[in-house]
Amino acid sequence: MCTIELREVEEDGLCEYSHNVWVKLMVSSLISVPWQLLCPHTVPPLLARVVGGEDARAHSWPWQISLQYSRNGAWSHTCGGTLIAPSWVLTAAHCISSSLTYRVVLGEHNLEVEDDGAVVAEVEKIIVHEKWNSFLIIDSKGYGCNDIALIKLSQPVQRSDTIQAACLPPNGLELENGYPCEITGWGRLSTNGPLAEVLQQARLPVVDHETCSQSDWWGGLVRTSMVCAGGDGVVAGCNGDSGGPLSCQRNGLWEVHGIVSFGSSWGCNTAKKPTVFTRVSAYIDWINEVRAELWGWVLPVLLHVQV
Repeated sequence: MCTIELREVEEDGLCEYSHNVWVKLMVSSLISVPWQLLCPHTVPPLLARVVGGEDARAHSWPWQISLQYSRNGAWSHTCGGTLIAPSWVLTAAHCISSSLTYRVVLGEHNLEVEDDGAVVAEVEKIIVHEKWNSFLIIDSKGYGCNDIALIKLSQPVQRSDTIQAACLPPNGLELENGYPCEITGWGRLSTNGPLAEVLQQARLPVVDHETCSQSDWWGGLVRTSMVCAGGDGVVAGCNGDSGGPLSCQRNGLWEVHGIVSFGSSWGCNTAKKPTVFTRVSAYIDWINEVRAELWGWVLPVLLHVQV
């Protein structure tokens, strides 16, 4: 997860504000599969309330993925993500560097153990939002940093007890203040602490934009294209949770309403500095456009480059 102090640079798939951006053309075809076909109806059991969270029950969040990169012949977790269709994963733009090779691990629970039901998927291509800007949280026009990316898998994954897709929310939907949602991930268990081996879960209620944009909260750094959750000073996302889902149950279905984006450099669980997510419902049109353009068309995309 990004921590917001604009001159600060972090490791492990977090925001680095010294990045450059370049353009690459990609051509692809898309297997047409209904995106909402695999939405789970069951409620993952919560063992308690990630920082301030506890171990999730194995495979109770079957859309959670681990985005891993290759270094010195080994694979390491860098970010989370959400399976939203058999061939598609949603994650944060700041997790992606064009200089790295990635894979997606699905159906995983303990990153240190080869779990039954886990699947390793190769990545065909990664599409970063064309207006993502790693130098800015807010651009000159006042828009959010578009911290969103889509990963297309080389082959569609099969639905199983351990692998299922989350639903996308309706276009433009904003959840009310206090709406109960869940954050999951293998991020740090405390500020500057160790990464989790077992998937963590924590309940984070939504903080509405009116509250989150107050001067003693996040002020002008949060835009309506983002969603805040938490802020009690106890429970929060942390480094390594980036790209992972804010999962919210609505009308009996689990939807991914947020993508972990940034937090405070004062500490992951700083009071009145809730975890900030890219609001997925603000990008439904973009997600659909990427699918359409990848249907055999040439698509220019901006890729995040580490220097």
